[in-house]
Amino acid sequence: MEDSPSTQRSRRDRRGRGLRGPAALGHPSVGRPPHPRSRRESFDRLVLDIVTDIDERWSDRLGLVEYAVEDTPQLPDDWESGTVPLSSLIRGSGATPTRLVVFRRPLEHRAADRVELEAMVLTVVVEQVAELLGIPPSEVDPRYPDDLD
Repeated sequence: MEDSPSTQRSRRDRRGRGLRGPAALGHPSVGRPPHPRSRRESFDRLVLDIVTDIDERWSDRLGLVEYAVEDTPQLPDDWESGTVPLSSLIRGSGATPTRLVVFRRPLEHRAADRVELEAMVLTVVVEQVAELLGIPPSEVDPRYPDDLD
């Protein structure tokens, strides 16, 4: 004898909450990395996407540049600026590569939402690369707001 649909449903979903767990999420798309699990991973992915795009466009003029994300800057005890830096650019020399560091926590603290955070990260990275290249930020990336030049 076959089970009725209501009997099958009650065995599979006895509390009426619907399908739960990994099976409810479906299969991840082929070729796409899994969604970041933490704010840190999400921020790292955001910076990586922006940096990759800019570095591909300017790699011939930039030379060797290391990009990094740190949670917060290390400020000396006598820091009197009153502001916290959002990034740091350390020019390389000889075999030492240039290093561009983006500070996650100060940027996240200033951004109201994800869209604003993306815009701020883009602005910070573009301005640092423009400084490195000695050109206006709007030339580095067309997404850079013209009114900030």
